[in-house]
Amino acid sequence: MQDPADEFAAIAEEVAERARAAGLTVGVAESLTSGAIANSLGAAPEASEWFRGGVVAYTESVKRRVLGVEAELVVSAQCASELATGVARLLDADAAVAVTGVGGPDSADGEPPGTVFAAVAVRGEVHGARFAFDGDPAHVVHQTVGAALELLRAALPPAASSQPGPPG
Repeated sequence: MQDPADEFAAIAEEVAERARAAGLTVGVAESLTSGAIANSLGAAPEASEWFRGGVVAYTESVKRRVLGVEAELVVSAQCASELATGVARLLDADAAVAVTGVGGPDSADGEPPGTVFAAVAVRGEVHGARFAFDGDPAHVVHQTVGAALELLRAALPPAASSQPGPPG
């Protein structure tokens, strides 16, 4: 089986390239992934130039007290958005990605196992996504890391070197 860090390295490298090219700093708020997204980003090239860090807000009290979540349900789109904006504010980051969800095996907040809400905030503009993943808790976490990195990459402006050049 491929090492998860290797699997996500290419996406994290592109996030690094895009963040550096745009002069953006990045932060992460993680619940069910427990720091795995930050681990991928921290291993990317020149992370010290663009990666601010992350907050593992696994419990509801940390989500609320540290990151300012006000959503009634912590497994919700509103919570993911508030996690992203809260960690961006806390870390003084231009962009942030956040995830919250149900790894399983039991339901939470009325959502079945495998339900994940993610949000990305870039300079105050927030976009979210809802995912329904299959598998055991470890597999849900793995899929969530990949989805969050993809969401972050898509939200950052492409670096000039990754855009197609003029017709030759």
